[in-house]
Amino acid sequence: MTEHSSKYTTGLSVGTANSTPLSPVSLVKRTAQAYPNAPAILFDGLTRTWRETYARCLRLAGGLRRQGIGPDSTVAVLCRNLPAAVELSYAVPMSRGVLNMINTRLDAEGIAFILDHGEAEVLFVDSGLEAVARAALEGASVSPLVIGIEDPEELFEQPCELGYEAFIDASTPVAEDDLLPQDERAALALNYTSGTTGNPKGVVYHHRGAYLNAVGNTLEWSLPQHPRYLWTLPLFHCNGWCFPWTIAAKAGLNVCLRGPTGPAILDAIEATDITHMCGAPIVLNMATTEAESRGVTLPRNIEFMTAGAAPPAAVLARAEAVGFAIIHVYGLTEVYGPCAVCAWREEWDVEPAEERARLRARQGVNYVVLEELSVRDPETLQEVPADGETMGEVMFRGNVVMSGYLKNPDATSAAFAGGHFRSGDLGVRHPDGHVELKDRSKDIIITGGENVSSIEVEGVLYKHPAVAEAAVVAAPDDKWGETPVAFVERKPGVEADASELIAFCRERLAHFKCPTRVEFTELPKTVTGKIQKFELRRLVS
Repeated sequence: MTEHSSKYTTGLSVGTANSTPLSPVSLVKRTAQAYPNAPAILFDGLTRTWRETYARCLRLAGGLRRQGIGPDSTVAVLCRNLPAAVELSYAVPMSRGVLNMINTRLDAEGIAFILDHGEAEVLFVDSGLEAVARAALEGASVSPLVIGIEDPEELFEQPCELGYEAFIDASTPVAEDDLLPQDERAALALNYTSGTTGNPKGVVYHHRGAYLNAVGNTLEWSLPQHPRYLWTLPLFHCNGWCFPWTIAAKAGLNVCLRGPTGPAILDAIEATDITHMCGAPIVLNMATTEAESRGVTLPRNIEFMTAGAAPPAAVLARAEAVGFAIIHVYGLTEVYGPCAVCAWREEWDVEPAEERARLRARQGVNYVVLEELSVRDPETLQEVPADGETMGEVMFRGNVVMSGYLKNPDATSAAFAGGHFRSGDLGVRHPDGHVELKDRSKDIIITGGENVSSIEVEGVLYKHPAVAEAAVVAAPDDKWGETPVAFVERKPGVEADASELIAFCRERLAHFKCPTRVEFTELPKTVTGKIQKFELRRLVS
């Protein structure tokens, strides 16, 4: 039976009354109407309501459109987690331009590459990043309109011709009935990968995917109405994991923070009654260590969503002890940030703390809004057995997978070969259905023909009381081919030498898995807290 001959055919064609494009701008509009007086943004004593924030965003969007911004236009933003970064997360999609939040810790050369590759037409710059922005513009081929965002604590040395507040004041609001894109799969955002092995790739998000993942965050976190959310996660990282729009959907409060340091996080928690926050395990560890150093437990459990790297079970156990309620999620830039979750089960509540931490460290199952999270043989594409042992590549399929890589059809084709998005992560599926990462494909250590998961070895090292952070990589070995080498940062005031840590591992792991060498050093990291293992591999190659 064809669709047209179905008995359920009503004769009414799809139109604006029964079908509108999905876009996160709808979430902002709805909250401004439903909760206009609820606080939307808090920063350094400044508070704006949702009515005020929405009105400012309409003006921003109108001003951008008058500058010629439209569906094929890139609007770049180089800004820390200031109120303007939140507002632009709402306003640029309203203008129908494409939002390009740039990593604030890149050097001038990296920023110039992104400006040129994305063909930025407008660049919003935070005054605290003035020097690197000017250097990047000198090295870039494009000449975008530059609009300066002035932080009261760090004024521009050379004021921009056009200021952020002046731009808003001079703009006419875009019409509220003209906010949605004509096509929900139109580009909404452009996010760049870290580019550790070459130039970064530009990941294209569409309105539909951003809307769905924003809603997915609320469902998987059981987010209540009016959460008080602390911005410890960079807004440039996968558009803050879609949380600007998630917080809008729940009429929450965006508590802005210039930078996530341990003292700043604990001070904000105490001063603003924070209920929720996100971050990589390094941020969770930082906040936990600060609480431990102050000898305090949190006044009530604060919900902390962590992702970005497999969190060591020892870190999760410590965080739980000081009062963080952890939800562990998993994803990549190419899937709008997190789109898998360790779905906690009530029967695990009775397990000992160490076992709870081990279970919570798994990556879990797909978000409600993701069709499929699977572990497959990368050659045959057959799913591996759910035995917790057979390793395969983690793959994704569904509406919250990127449109592709900008101007890079070869990389796009390779990533989607076989009809699934290939993550490059290696993992297993347990009998209970949960996926657990074992490593990045390039991080597996093969010693004497045996595969060693660097994550497993790191998890043991983190249990040692002297270890603050650890990373394990492969070093060439004449006898075994490769051998594990550990790089460790010690906790302040706690001593341990290499032989002690190696012995600690040998008591808990098969000996072939244990480090044969330990180096004590500060670990190189990306801005999202991921340890740059490629830098460590260079040291041992």
